[in-house]
Amino acid sequence: MQSYLNVLATPGAWRFLAPALVARLPYAMMQIGILLLVQWSTGSYGAAGVASAAAAISQAVVGPQTGRLADRYGQPRVLLPQVTVHALALGTLLALAASHASAPLLVLTAGLAGASVPQVGAMVRARWSYLLGGSGRLGTAFAVESITDELTFTLAPVLLVLLSTGFTPVVALLVALVLILAGTVVFATVRIGAPEPMPVKVRSTRGVLRLRGVAVLALGFLAMGSVFGSMQVGITSFTAQLGVPAVAGPVYAAFSGASVVGGLLYGAVRWRVSAATRLAWGLGLLAAATSALMFAGTVPLLFGAAALAGLVIAPVIITGYTLIEGLTPAEVRTEAFTWLTGAIGLGLATGASVAGQLVDRFGPTLAFVVPPLMTGLVTLLILLRLPSLRPEPEPVTAGAGPMTAQGVTRG
Repeated sequence: MQSYLNVLATPGAWRFLAPALVARLPYAMMQIGILLLVQWSTGSYGAAGVASAAAAISQAVVGPQTGRLADRYGQPRVLLPQVTVHALALGTLLALAASHASAPLLVLTAGLAGASVPQVGAMVRARWSYLLGGSGRLGTAFAVESITDELTFTLAPVLLVLLSTGFTPVVALLVALVLILAGTVVFATVRIGAPEPMPVKVRSTRGVLRLRGVAVLALGFLAMGSVFGSMQVGITSFTAQLGVPAVAGPVYAAFSGASVVGGLLYGAVRWRVSAATRLAWGLGLLAAATSALMFAGTVPLLFGAAALAGLVIAPVIITGYTLIEGLTPAEVRTEAFTWLTGAIGLGLATGASVAGQLVDRFGPTLAFVVPPLMTGLVTLLILLRLPSLRPEPEPVTAGAGPMTAQGVTRG
């Protein structure tokens, strides 16, 4: 625990961590919140699912672009306009839902709300990288972030459901809007740890995704996102089939709680094995662990299998963020972090969609095929591309001007 205390004692860290936590809590409420809101407004689960997917996909696509802007112009100059647009988009969505507007209009507005979500989580990681880069404490800092993510994704849905059932989904997302607005504005005004703006040009239409190892890691994070999405559908449908639908929440809480424990243990260890090798082993273990879900025919076994999967997933996510920090230049690091964050969101939507189709056609157990299949395939990819996940020394050409590795030049 001393390693965590040392990281949290970094001068000024709590000044940006506290508002970031407030801003990130609604992030975990957004997808399921839009699902509940649109279903409440239209009475259609189909329209609700499309609106939720639109928010997730637009966020995954636009998020990295806002990360790029933050790298070039600084976090405050991006966050403040972005949170303003998000407040307008989400506020409009709430007003439209309350007036029972048409489903296509709700889907379009949900996409705008998702696209404008402030990428505070990626920017916090960029601050840790700026403050602790090159030190042994950075891995522990990323463990803190992974644990924070798990806590928000455990607490936020509970808060959302309580507000939605006690009042309406409009009230629930209005609370989320207030939290994200207040948290983001305060976070943006705290300059401690914020990287200096570094204008760059990336020689590719796909930008940072063309850098060494980034696309491979993004696919790995997409697979991990599919674990979250398919498990949510699988656990919900399976417990309903068993006649105990109320158990779904505690089972998923066991998954999240075990992930927190796994992240704490992983972040406290001084690893001698390379991060690339740890990622390959971790994904392989995750594929094996999630396979147990297919054979969990009772509630106790389901609890055990979910906890086993949770123990593994946080260490894999921590390792991925550690790798991306070492593979990308500081000039584009926020954008790189947002690609991974967006990949998880996209994977979550994809996993939930595929698992939902399998449940409708073949029953709840088939939803649990998605996690080991996706993580197993990406494990093979990681093993094949393992050398690309190890940083190369920056080439130096005699007589050449200033340049950075991976095709990124200062502009």
